[in-house]
Amino acid sequence: MKTYTCKNIRNIALAGHGGSGKTSVAEGLLYKCGEIERMGKVSDGNSVCDYDPEEIKRKISLGTSLAYCQWKDVKINILDTPGQFDFAAGLYEGISAAESVVIALPAKDGVQVGTIKAYREAVKHGKATMFVVTRMEEENSNFYKCLEELKTQFGPSICPIVVPFDKYGTVESYINLLEMKAYTYDNGVPTEVPMPASENRLKGLRAAMAEAVAETDEELMMRYFENEGEDFTEAEIVKGLHDGIHKGYITPVVCCSGDTLAGIDMMLNTIIYMLPSPDETGGELCDDGSKVQYASRDTLEAKVFKTVADPFVGKLSYIKIVNGTLAAGTEVVNRTTGNLEKPGKLLSMQGKKTEDMIEAYAGDIVAATKLSANTGDTLTASGDETVFAAEKYPVPCFFKAISAKDKNDEGKISNAIKRMVEEDKTLSYDHNHETHQRILGGLGEQHLDAAISKMKAKFGVDVIVSDPIIAYRESIRKKVQAEGKHKKQSGGHGQYGHVKIEFEPCDSDALVFEEKVFGGSVPKNYFPAVEKGLVESTAHGVLAGYPVVNLKATLLDGSYHPVDSSEQAFKMAAHIAYKQGLAQAQPCLLEPICLVKVILDDASTGDIMTVINKRRGTVLGMNPSEEEQGMTELDAQMPQSEITDLATVVRQITRGLGHFTAQFDHYEQLPQALEADVIANAPKFSEYEG
Repeated sequence: MKTYTCKNIRNIALAGHGGSGKTSVAEGLLYKCGEIERMGKVSDGNSVCDYDPEEIKRKISLGTSLAYCQWKDVKINILDTPGQFDFAAGLYEGISAAESVVIALPAKDGVQVGTIKAYREAVKHGKATMFVVTRMEEENSNFYKCLEELKTQFGPSICPIVVPFDKYGTVESYINLLEMKAYTYDNGVPTEVPMPASENRLKGLRAAMAEAVAETDEELMMRYFENEGEDFTEAEIVKGLHDGIHKGYITPVVCCSGDTLAGIDMMLNTIIYMLPSPDETGGELCDDGSKVQYASRDTLEAKVFKTVADPFVGKLSYIKIVNGTLAAGTEVVNRTTGNLEKPGKLLSMQGKKTEDMIEAYAGDIVAATKLSANTGDTLTASGDETVFAAEKYPVPCFFKAISAKDKNDEGKISNAIKRMVEEDKTLSYDHNHETHQRILGGLGEQHLDAAISKMKAKFGVDVIVSDPIIAYRESIRKKVQAEGKHKKQSGGHGQYGHVKIEFEPCDSDALVFEEKVFGGSVPKNYFPAVEKGLVESTAHGVLAGYPVVNLKATLLDGSYHPVDSSEQAFKMAAHIAYKQGLAQAQPCLLEPICLVKVILDDASTGDIMTVINKRRGTVLGMNPSEEEQGMTELDAQMPQSEITDLATVVRQITRGLGHFTAQFDHYEQLPQALEADVIANAPKFSEYEG
């Protein structure tokens, strides 16, 4: 396998709305460059980039896949990312490893929510951007409508490079505005044809390109205005576009047909001549805020940006090399863990197909076997202290409880999920010891459905899915006194314990125990037994068996027997007093309240506020989002029981632009009108046994 240096590498993430033609474009790029003998289709399940059985079944991309091609001595690493919002981990992986994000949008659909989200993530990560209008061969395709939508949504940085001539509805030729030449295509092979006559639109687009180029350089700007819009040479335009794209001033737009390969060659030229190479970027961010520039120095510095867990092959680590050379079988230091590691094989990935490599240089992307490293880990040579900043992934917001269908598989669940969480950083797993449930979290219903399906296919674990149990609490609203007497005779020593206890509400989560016993009616050596009996009793309340909080108990009086009294007897007496007292103290249920942060567009604010109010929530405030430009952050408090499907609701209302996070904050009294239903559906807790 040939090795490439930084200047001859372009790393691009293909992104966009689900179904926008990203994978088809990848197929076209690979075929045009001679990397594959025939183009596959997502619908047929034989594309290079969608090879996972779950992807083939669902006919969508679930994760980032890596492929490569060579065009005019430049290696293009293609990171094909998912467009479905539930699988955003793949988008983040792809963008983190690329210098440029190429965003696909279908000619007949135009700008969609996934288009906007991909662009915003690219800008947030400081990546160069480029749009490709796909499926130009389809009926009702309208490139110029797409172009106007792009300008409206993303502003004056939009700069068309390749446009269609479609005067009569169908594309007659593709115009390269750099050369001002027109081409038709036969199976991807271009033939130059005469430029359309008297096409004012094309002249206007060319003039707009020249103006965009002029704004990238003071000298060019002066020439442009002094000579009343003087045109530039092709070399000047290419350099100006390249510099403007690199700096984020210009976003080029091309068009193509992935199926017929029309325009694919011009897209490839745009990628290699105008998008930045790794060493032209600002470098890779470290956790201390500094940056490491891409270079071929002696010291190895690399980051793991993706992990694939395979039950047969083991772990496959996808690595972006920032500095130096990574060689197969050479020992490296995992700076994140401090461990020494030695990669087995070094692989160049063409979807699921691999080719062995001896070494790879800075700027390149490879995969390695036999590493223990996880996604986000930094690999360096010995003595190098560099640690790259870890990618921040979306936080899980949709949760389900899972249990093995076959009880013999219970032990396999934790191991299977551990491997899957290593592979997908937007999955979470928690074994809730209070509810005894295994909780799997993700970004949405489709995300968890795919994860559960993959768990069965990859690891042989079939699970039952249910809703998580809400961890309610119980408390009291009234001060009461209660007695508890435990007396038992069974021959020989009996059992005797007698207590009088006052119960009242307090602010402490844990039981507050005091004693005000006078005259030795209960000996001091039994006080700890009374307290222990009460503490154990608070594990289950009298309404539905949930733990009791905000309770103070004061031992006032009691009696004992010099022979029959014991610690166990006083524990049982305390439990009896507890049950009687709490039943009389106006017991109530408390529900968990979460702090909810919703990121949404302004147009959706009213509908989201209505949902929050209908679900017994309280809006705390709204501010412009610091995380996402042009979005609003809405803070609220909501009962946990009301947010189980909020991820789906927020996505529907915001058309996929919005998302939310929730974090437990405190407990509040459940409205009495809802108590009966919660009590009826409460889990069957074990009774106190003393």
